[in-house]
Amino acid sequence: MIKKWFEIITDHRISLRERMFRIVTGVCMIAITFTLPMGRSIWNILILLLSLTAMTVIVKYSIRQKRIHLGATLIAMLLLILFPITFFSAGGFYSGVPEWFVLCFIYVCITLQGRRRVVFFGLCTAETMLCYGTAFYFPALAAPSSQHDALFDSAFSMIMVGLLTSILLMFLNKMYEEENALSQRQKKEIEELNRAENHFFSSMSHEIRTPINTIIGLNEIILREHISEEVAENARNIQGASKLLLSLINDILDISKIKSGKMEIVNVSYETGALFSEIVNMIWIKAKEKDLEFKLHVDPSIPSMLCGDEVRIKQVLINLLNNAVKYTSAGSVSLSVRCERLGVNRVRVWYSVEDTGQGVKKENIPYIFNAFRRVDEGRNRYIEGTGLGLSIVHQLVELMGGEISVNSVYTKGSTFIVSLEQDIVDEKELGTFTLASRSRVHEGETYRQSFEAPDAHILVVDDNDMNLMVVKKLLAETKIQIDTASSGAECLRLTQNHHYDCILMDHLMPEMDGIECLHALRVQPAGLCQVVPVVALTANAGSDNQLLYRREGFSGYLAKPVSGALLEAAVLSILPKSLVRLNEEAQQSEIEKDILIFEQSQRRSVLITTDSVCDLPESLRRTFGIPVCPYYVCTETGRFLDEQELCPDELLMHIARGRKGDSQPPEVEDYERFFAQKLTEAQNVIHISMAKHVSDGYRNAKEAAKSFDNVTVVDSGHLSSGMGLAVLCAAYMAEHHAGKEEILETVKRMEHFISSAFIINSTHMMCQSGRIPKRVQILCDALLLHPVLELKKSRMVVGGMVMGSFTHAAKKYVRKTLQNTGNIDRRILFLTYSGMDEKRLQYIQNLVRQYCPFERVYLQKASSAIASNCGPDSFGLLFLRRDDAAVPFFQTPGPDGAA
Repeated sequence: MIKKWFEIITDHRISLRERMFRIVTGVCMIAITFTLPMGRSIWNILILLLSLTAMTVIVKYSIRQKRIHLGATLIAMLLLILFPITFFSAGGFYSGVPEWFVLCFIYVCITLQGRRRVVFFGLCTAETMLCYGTAFYFPALAAPSSQHDALFDSAFSMIMVGLLTSILLMFLNKMYEEENALSQRQKKEIEELNRAENHFFSSMSHEIRTPINTIIGLNEIILREHISEEVAENARNIQGASKLLLSLINDILDISKIKSGKMEIVNVSYETGALFSEIVNMIWIKAKEKDLEFKLHVDPSIPSMLCGDEVRIKQVLINLLNNAVKYTSAGSVSLSVRCERLGVNRVRVWYSVEDTGQGVKKENIPYIFNAFRRVDEGRNRYIEGTGLGLSIVHQLVELMGGEISVNSVYTKGSTFIVSLEQDIVDEKELGTFTLASRSRVHEGETYRQSFEAPDAHILVVDDNDMNLMVVKKLLAETKIQIDTASSGAECLRLTQNHHYDCILMDHLMPEMDGIECLHALRVQPAGLCQVVPVVALTANAGSDNQLLYRREGFSGYLAKPVSGALLEAAVLSILPKSLVRLNEEAQQSEIEKDILIFEQSQRRSVLITTDSVCDLPESLRRTFGIPVCPYYVCTETGRFLDEQELCPDELLMHIARGRKGDSQPPEVEDYERFFAQKLTEAQNVIHISMAKHVSDGYRNAKEAAKSFDNVTVVDSGHLSSGMGLAVLCAAYMAEHHAGKEEILETVKRMEHFISSAFIINSTHMMCQSGRIPKRVQILCDALLLHPVLELKKSRMVVGGMVMGSFTHAAKKYVRKTLQNTGNIDRRILFLTYSGMDEKRLQYIQNLVRQYCPFERVYLQKASSAIASNCGPDSFGLLFLRRDDAAVPFFQTPGPDGAA
């Protein structure tokens, strides 16, 4: 029995928690057994025996049912009941029981978790204090005990508690040591597995690239020949499949490097113009093959040279653009680049890839960057790929310290936005220019070599004969004299006797690899090629390998498989110009000379938008560039766009004839279209909506924003021009380059400092819109009651009632609203009204000047949506309470409604 118990508590297949429960409970049961001799009656001993039986049953049940926490809780409760009984029956202070209270604390701390541990620890403390206090004030409750028994029990208990506690700690310490040793072994095994995996992927990449290099190279030779269209089509299909296979290998290799932490970011100086040129040259052809328009918008103020990982930036953009082309069947794909200065020598560059493709469903957006996952599988099952591209992009952007976000409307298209901070190397601006491309072979084009160099002599070193053959055939039309070597040793023998203008060398070769051969070449006694340029032509891909080759002294780097055009371009850049004769026709091959790919790209960092119910003058909206999403006004004759198709006066006249008219917020789809369009003007959109409990506009906008990473919807907590005040402040901050988070924080604080209250002349329209019952409307009419509506916690509430005629009610409302003049920000006031004549407006203005004159007062006619609820001759005074910390100062233009 004991042997089996020891086997269980040392079995690592059993959870650590269960083993600790067994050990601690076992120690407590031993402790109870040792307290049996302290019992002074047969009932005490019987209780202890029953407790041991109950604990045994609880342990078996909780282990069998996998409810360890419940079992530990029940035993802790049993101990809390048992120890006081034993304490008083054994003699109180004058017994050995007090020492055993320690085990109750130990049991609770080790076996219980979370809130239960805190509660039971408090119960243990309270019980101990209660037992001691009771024994002190009521000593007669404790059983009598002789001095001899008390001393013996106390000494015995002290020794046993110390012994059992020591044994318990020894067991627990041993268990922790074993668990730690096990975790260390597992960690070591995982590291070994990772190393093996990385070695496998690296070897796989190299070994597969080698035959693919042969396939692509020989296939290109076939395409250069005069062949039938059927053979040419087959060759093009082979070329496409080979490049797809190569892309899959690259993706798998990259994801394995990222997951193992081996992916390194290598920041170097690079030319921004060259980067964009190369990207366009790669993507333009793919877009043209699908009859897609390709656009490039680059901020001309971007520095001509930056410092960053050029290879990884290029990889990110090409992956995003490839995806855009892949998932777009008609329309356009565009790359926009914007530059934002952060300091003297630092910029943030925004890269935006936009397409008119099928888009992404909003419920799939959170999973779009997951590895090996493709959203909308049913629709995309015929599109090639592994589902790794966007996961790699996301992780590369994070490694470079940047951010990536996606905005997408299903069936309309997607926009991916990447932001990266980079150092400036050359302050000179890139400017605007037209891009030309290298010549390339595709579809029906006839191959034409870019140059001839019959007097040039190069050496190609590779341990694979097929690779040597491919290079010779790809460069055959250039008439270069080509020698080959199948090992590093053979290379050194040839360079001892021959001078070469360029050497192309493989890296991984048996006996002597390419790096060792290069070092030997540079110090070769009497060698004829000690200073000849050597280009690494290898299947070892990656920016880390490029850095390695640069550091080791190679003049260049080409990754297999390499196309004929790229191989020619690399050799051309190395060979002495005196040996080269350029092909004039090849020089003329350009993408399209009239494509202007660099143009001004002015996009705001943050754009503030709102709804048409903001009730702001057109002059202010125009000054601060505030777009609005229109509400709907519904009548029996149809649904109209607020302000655009139906003005407030027309609506009030319509309702005055006894017809119905009410407002509706934009639908989710309306907001989606609105946000998608505004994201073409800004990197981020902050949409400020009407109080969320007053209208469904906030909920609809919030739902629409789920399709966009760069759209944030804020509840202003107000309506009409009160909401407009929050919009004005946010727009002012955005215009002065405040950050997104700073604007959001300010708008939320402003909710508490905007005074939004309307006095209603007639409650007929409120009753018609369902905001008040018919009986309340009749009562208000009978008693000449005018409700004052206020906004509190985004809810519209009746803040009071004013009795009397319009003149009396207006005066009382104005006086009460403006009574605390010391707490009012007098810079701006909106007097927003509905269906009011000039005479009454002038009367209200005079009241305002009398009680609290403002620097600028705007007479703003309420929107149709607001008027349909308030009715004619209703108005509100909307302004800011003083709060210098919360509201930045903003200047507002004159005229257009300003009094």
